[in-house]
Amino acid sequence: MKEIKNLKDVESYTIEESRMIHSATHEEILAGATTDIYFIRTLEILRATARENTVVTAEIFTSKDGVMCGIEEAVKLLSKKDVDVWALPEGSVFSQKEVVMRIRGRYSEFGIYETAILGMLASASGWATAARECKEIAGSRRVFCFGARHVHPAVAPVMERAAIIGGVDGCSCILGAKLAGRNPVGTVPHAVMLIVGDTVEVALAYDKVMPEDAPRIILVDTFKDEAEETLRVAEALRGRLTGVRLDTPGERGGVTPGLVREVRARLDQAGFTDVRLFASGGISSTRMPALIEAGIDAFGVGSFISRAPAIDMTMDIKEIENKPVAKRGRIPGITENPRLEKYI
Repeated sequence: MKEIKNLKDVESYTIEESRMIHSATHEEILAGATTDIYFIRTLEILRATARENTVVTAEIFTSKDGVMCGIEEAVKLLSKKDVDVWALPEGSVFSQKEVVMRIRGRYSEFGIYETAILGMLASASGWATAARECKEIAGSRRVFCFGARHVHPAVAPVMERAAIIGGVDGCSCILGAKLAGRNPVGTVPHAVMLIVGDTVEVALAYDKVMPEDAPRIILVDTFKDEAEETLRVAEALRGRLTGVRLDTPGERGGVTPGLVREVRARLDQAGFTDVRLFASGGISSTRMPALIEAGIDAFGVGSFISRAPAIDMTMDIKEIENKPVAKRGRIPGITENPRLEKYI
């Protein structure tokens, strides 16, 4: 697909009737099809006034504190353009109003990508920030992102990769994990329990067919009381059981500190002190401290990360042909930030 350069290109751009998914393809993003239309109008005006090749320096700053993510995508988006790019590294902690990226080049080289770049940074940084919040509370306990089901599949891997950049220990989305250089993590859903009809039978089958290095973590809230089911599974697998996952639905009160204490106590009394407790289902940063105190060893966090608000990013032109400029209310000229690293 050719890059959109003018209003005529926009007018001629059509959607095939056979299109199956609404999300943008890589080619459409690179072509500028996800930009706001006023950037195309800007290019038309610049050409009409012979200013198309004006060299500008633009800076992106943040609306609040957070964790930097999305830089890798933004840099790759600009990698074939004749521009210089400086940015904070992925995973950096930034403060409100801090400049996180600077771009210098002809405006016509990168102007149409402002929408896409800001979106990449805003969404990913929001997810990474929520993930960091959970991991800081968990400390040495492991946290995994299970949020793919809460967002559009086109952005699910972006979200789960961002969670790993934010500090969680892994994610369940296959593509998200691979983008982060990891292997996906997870065991089995309630569906297999319901189809087979017995948690212990599933646990035995899991132990038999899964790779030896796969942790034996079994879901225990499908049919029976969680404490009872936990002991049944522990007895069946004996020393091979790594842990149990508590995912009690909200209709039954969810995973509560009281439930965790009971399961932990019954396991210890039966001699299964090495069996770990894993909590999932509506886990948030506010719920985690009480569950940790009760005995939870690891967490699966979904919607708390996936629904995290984007961290608004703003791009301002701060120099034109090396001369300081700014809109009213902003300080002209580049904002020094020694933490920025040169990428392009």
